[in-house]
Amino acid sequence: MPPAQSSSEGWTLLTPRGITPRTEMCVGKCSRIVGPCLLALGTLSMAASVLLLFPGGASKYLLEGHISRHALAVPGVWGGGIPVLLAATHITALGWRCAGCSNCGTRWNAFISTVLSKLAFLGAAACFVLSGVGLTNGPLCFYNASEHSLGHGALWGYPFPDAAGQVPDARAKTYLYDRHTWSICLEPEGIVAWNVVLFSILLLVSVAEMVLSFLQILNGCLGCLCGLCEGK
Repeated sequence: MPPAQSSSEGWTLLTPRGITPRTEMCVGKCSRIVGPCLLALGTLSMAASVLLLFPGGASKYLLEGHISRHALAVPGVWGGGIPVLLAATHITALGWRCAGCSNCGTRWNAFISTVLSKLAFLGAAACFVLSGVGLTNGPLCFYNASEHSLGHGALWGYPFPDAAGQVPDARAKTYLYDRHTWSICLEPEGIVAWNVVLFSILLLVSVAEMVLSFLQILNGCLGCLCGLCEGK
């Protein structure tokens, strides 16, 4: 194949590898956009997951063991946090190094970016599933079980699945779509809203992480073919 040629109007022919400089520029720019976005989302995911351990900002419930099992799993840390931040750090560093074409556009770096993006995608997917389960089951709280004819008085537990008889449709209708039932939880104060807001944030963040990670997987695969540098 003949070498690339240029004119006053810019590049007109393909490079020796069959890839236009515009494609390589697109790959590098995509990395510089996706990387910082994933950094922000990974940080937000970790913050939301950690806050679930401290209802209302109090630490005593964590020390007493009165935190829901889904919050204790901290999916926003090991799922939507650490893998995403590792991928985001590499992608961001790679993207900005490519701005000056400082020997960064190797296929090996693009391959590493693709692998880390796949791990980030899997971590975000796990966070999405666990956050959805945590949101559906509701929080662990101190509630009056006698109101549901259980005859146990006030106790710590998961009132919303019990109140709905373990029927998913009824549970969703009673819990998520009927805010009047939230007052059944006596302690921690405002735990239901705390649980709903933070798990909802984790759901939205994990979806955004999966989308961006998937885009970077495609971008990394393209980088394996044509490199990442812009100034060739």
